[in-house]
Amino acid sequence: MPSFGCDMGCDGGCDSCCDSGCGIGALDCLTGDCCLGDPYTLFGELDNGWSMGGWASLGYHSAALPIFNDRPDELNLHQAWLYAEKAIDTSCGFDIGGRIDYLYGIDAQNTQAFGTDPRGWDNGWDNGEYGHALPQAYLEAGYGDLSVKVGHFYTIIGWEVVPATGNFFYSHAYTFNYSEPFTHTGALATYNASDDVTVWGGYTMGWDSGFDDNGDAFLGGISLGLTDDLNLIYATTIGQFGRNAFNGDEQGYMHSIVADYAVTDSLQYIIQSDLLSTEDGAGVDARNTFGINQYLIKTLSDCWAVGGRFEWYNNEGIDFGNGATAENDIYALTLGVNHRPHANVTIRPEIRWDWDDDQVVGLQDGEDQTTFGIDTVFTF
Repeated sequence: MPSFGCDMGCDGGCDSCCDSGCGIGALDCLTGDCCLGDPYTLFGELDNGWSMGGWASLGYHSAALPIFNDRPDELNLHQAWLYAEKAIDTSCGFDIGGRIDYLYGIDAQNTQAFGTDPRGWDNGWDNGEYGHALPQAYLEAGYGDLSVKVGHFYTIIGWEVVPATGNFFYSHAYTFNYSEPFTHTGALATYNASDDVTVWGGYTMGWDSGFDDNGDAFLGGISLGLTDDLNLIYATTIGQFGRNAFNGDEQGYMHSIVADYAVTDSLQYIIQSDLLSTEDGAGVDARNTFGINQYLIKTLSDCWAVGGRFEWYNNEGIDFGNGATAENDIYALTLGVNHRPHANVTIRPEIRWDWDDDQVVGLQDGEDQTTFGIDTVFTF
């Protein structure tokens, strides 16, 4: 077992771990204090207010899963990520900033502007099963409690995100994969009405589009701090979702409701409910899905956390590649661990069980499947 910071010379929070020697069986190394120190950075913050950084995510999974983890029994470079960002600071009035992200890896093709395939600006930047993507490129301006970003940016829908650094689990939920947008192009305003209330509203060109027309849609929502321990987020997109080869001129309504509850100082419970209802240009139902995801995450220390995710995904209309579009139910249970042996390193092993009685999603093992996965995320 590694010595969590005992030789790093850091102050405070390390006595219990260092006194025990961090040897095998030292309980404090798992559940007590651990000292990670400060993370290393290659670039850090520049003099002009811009900062640069990134991460690399390498993973292995024993069986194929939909979309992101669909290349089993190999060591995969999922994300080699670089970003440059100038976060705005409106405490003294008006400020302007922005962000650009670059991604290379097997995850890139899932975060390109595939919503307007083949027109998307980075949709053809493929290198076999690997590829390049620019998932964000936007400017942001703000004054006081109001800010507006304009360009290409990640969605506000849902709890899981594309960047590996933003998720507890290595794998993703079906809801995230099939019922939520990843990116938008347009303009989105954010208003911090109070310490407990944030409101979003804006215009986007559909789902997962580049700087080309994919329809007209509204993107917005509200975040409410109901108590010190409970936060509720409602986010929605309404309008034209796409003009592509998937569902033609698809339009409709989608919302995500996320409740995040701090059960204790170290135990977090999240429940998410997503509803998607769309029709094609002829008025025929295209996609109707409903999903409930539940997460329970226990933080043992700065170095260790354990968690579980259970999902029920009800689908009607999505063709997973086998022509079956009838109503069906899919279930998935994931148990995982996050271990941080260093401030720049997170290791995420997990075991996942999927059940698909109608065999519509294309699990590698048929009706049910057990998958072991593990990845390591290095930040810089």
